[in-house]
Amino acid sequence: MRRFLIIVLAALLALPMAAKKKEPKPQEVDSLGRKIKTGWNFGILPSIAYDADYGFQGGLLTNVYFYGDGKQYPEYIHSIYVEAAYTTKHHGIFRVNYDSKYLIPGYRLTLDATYLPDAMCDFYGFNGYPSRYNADWCAWNKDSTKMNLDEYRTRVFYKYKRDLIRVAGDIEGTIYKDLKWNAGVGVLGYLVGDCDINMLNGRNVYVDTLRHQKALNPNEQLLYDKYKTWGLIGADEMNGGWHPYARAGITYDTRDKRQGPNKGIYTDLFFTYSAAFNAAYGQQAAAGYNHLQFNFTFRHYVPCYYDKNGINRITFAYRLGLQNLIAGHSPFYMNNYMNALFIQRVYYEGLGGGNSVRGMMAHRILANGFAFANVEFRFRVVNFDIGRQHFFIGLNPFFDLGIVTQPYNLDALVARNTHGLYQTLAESFDAHHDPDEQFSDYFTSDSKDIYRPHMTFGVGLKIGMNENFVLSADWGMPIDRQDNNKLANFYVKMGYLF
Repeated sequence: MRRFLIIVLAALLALPMAAKKKEPKPQEVDSLGRKIKTGWNFGILPSIAYDADYGFQGGLLTNVYFYGDGKQYPEYIHSIYVEAAYTTKHHGIFRVNYDSKYLIPGYRLTLDATYLPDAMCDFYGFNGYPSRYNADWCAWNKDSTKMNLDEYRTRVFYKYKRDLIRVAGDIEGTIYKDLKWNAGVGVLGYLVGDCDINMLNGRNVYVDTLRHQKALNPNEQLLYDKYKTWGLIGADEMNGGWHPYARAGITYDTRDKRQGPNKGIYTDLFFTYSAAFNAAYGQQAAAGYNHLQFNFTFRHYVPCYYDKNGINRITFAYRLGLQNLIAGHSPFYMNNYMNALFIQRVYYEGLGGGNSVRGMMAHRILANGFAFANVEFRFRVVNFDIGRQHFFIGLNPFFDLGIVTQPYNLDALVARNTHGLYQTLAESFDAHHDPDEQFSDYFTSDSKDIYRPHMTFGVGLKIGMNENFVLSADWGMPIDRQDNNKLANFYVKMGYLF
């Protein structure tokens, strides 16, 4: 890890470039007593990251900032972010994002175009804990003595193929001082299907012996396939669909800055209406999935300790959020997308993983509605300059939580997806399951499990440059092994979680 950070730090120092600009004389300083940035600042950097759910990431990115005469620094006038990367677990990132409060005077505008192909998207079933996770079914190891060979099925048992295309435009205007109105339109395109086993195997040919477990068995039925067989995923959603949406809401924002604020409150409340005009690949129409969702988020940043120079060294930060289905039916593949008024990050996935509940497996909670909380202390350990670049190093111990608020009625799903023929989930399971399998292998019978909170904790390391560029490394571990059989999950990303 230390070696990785040294490499990244060297890249930050070597690659950033500043376009020719006229510096104000004398040079102004910011609240920390450091020279402000002016004009254009940009750099081409390696997009190096690691996510326990997506694997090692490699590619290129650039974030171009325009600060003008620097009077608003560390706030920028224009930001353009471009990234192209791919991971070792066959997940891609191709993204262009623009953000400005000055292109349209008096309004903030954000534009985003993103393509996220994912050959092995996580799928652990519906409603969190009521869907059992069996780690031995997918725990492959090149040393067969470290595997439960009697239980092992395939490394992709809890996977399916899901490509996401996202195009969005959002605008914000002022109602009164810190109270804003927000509106946005966009489209989410999902291309969903079974894992492409031949592509994933590559040159590895499957042979049914213990010496060839690395190759995937093309005849093994994955959990996603079983959900289709049992009637939990209908024919009109199993291939994905295109969903144009419109949203509107209000925000209240008193933060002193947007990236790593020291103090203030940010809260939003908004509604999103999503239509469904056709399914992917020209399959059966998905018009039955028009739906309305409600979102609420509250973030609070509290300064706790100032040093003798008046610099805040410790901030207590927390985020509370809720996403519920108000009307209509939402297809399963959209229920792990966390709606947001402004597209600021690559991922808006929940619940589980490095972007929502750190330490828990990605998409562990899949339900019509959910709530979550993130609590952390942000220690700013040291500030320093190297050349003309301003750096800081911070530590962030954290606690995360997620909970189902609107579960799926599994029996109702079975009935709806078998065209009105009433069958309970257990009856459907008995009609289609392998004789060697038990209903309890997949589902619990205790209804209290639905609302049992999923909890994790951990610590993060932050390396920041010029306040807006932050490299984040987080270690998170679950309290319940049903949320992750590993001791901990590790994530290396850009920026703060919130």
